[in-house]
Amino acid sequence: MEVLYGVHPVQEALRSRPRDLDHITVARERHDARLEALIQACRTAGVRITQEPKAQLERMAKTPMHQGVVAFLRERKFLDLEDLLAIQKPAGERRFFLALDGVEDPHNLGALLRTADGAGVDGILLPERRSAPLTAVVAKSSAGASEHVRIARVTNLVRALERMKQENVWVIGLDERGKADYTDFRFDTDCVLVLGSEGAGLHDLVKKTCDHLLRIPMAGKVSSLNVSVAGAVVMFEAMRQRRSPQAPAAVTPRKQKGLGS
Repeated sequence: MEVLYGVHPVQEALRSRPRDLDHITVARERHDARLEALIQACRTAGVRITQEPKAQLERMAKTPMHQGVVAFLRERKFLDLEDLLAIQKPAGERRFFLALDGVEDPHNLGALLRTADGAGVDGILLPERRSAPLTAVVAKSSAGASEHVRIARVTNLVRALERMKQENVWVIGLDERGKADYTDFRFDTDCVLVLGSEGAGLHDLVKKTCDHLLRIPMAGKVSSLNVSVAGAVVMFEAMRQRRSPQAPAAVTPRKQKGLGS
């Protein structure tokens, strides 16, 4: 069973996949309108409800930050890469994906999922290894966005990126040693933004697979931003460009030379 806690994450799970909800447990000590509204929504959806002391919920959630509700869901079914590639966009719109290469902190992963939802990302690639699992901490950090974004688990991220290149999706890595500023790149094309791990950044093979490496210029003493902050900066720049037909851009994707180009 997958465990979620917190009013907002449980609300979003109820909205996005009510059939996966086995039951919720609420704290006997909490009585307020927000929790009552959630309870009523669960009853309407036919979700079983139990009551336990607050201390028992803390044991279930493994944290005191449960806000008086813990939900138990059947295991999430992840998408395949081909499911993401099959996404159809309206005429004139391009697909925009996010790939995470070794993001292992659940708070960073949750923040990135929340940003991806807000920036209109069409799908997210997560490697099966070297990635934080989608736990209750991730769901809470994402403010429920983890229940709405499309997520594909891939065995080998490099092979997945090469497959995307076969479908004319440009692979754009973010690296502090990148040759161009992120604001100089045209995001009005099918592309996938690749973010590296919190410490080491992009792995060498992933970096070599990228068609372009972009950087965020830094004016201070530190050389880079936290991965979730850096990802937010670039994702919303991409959204701004894709909404504006006159978006300034100096770096245009070069002619594709084939796999590994």
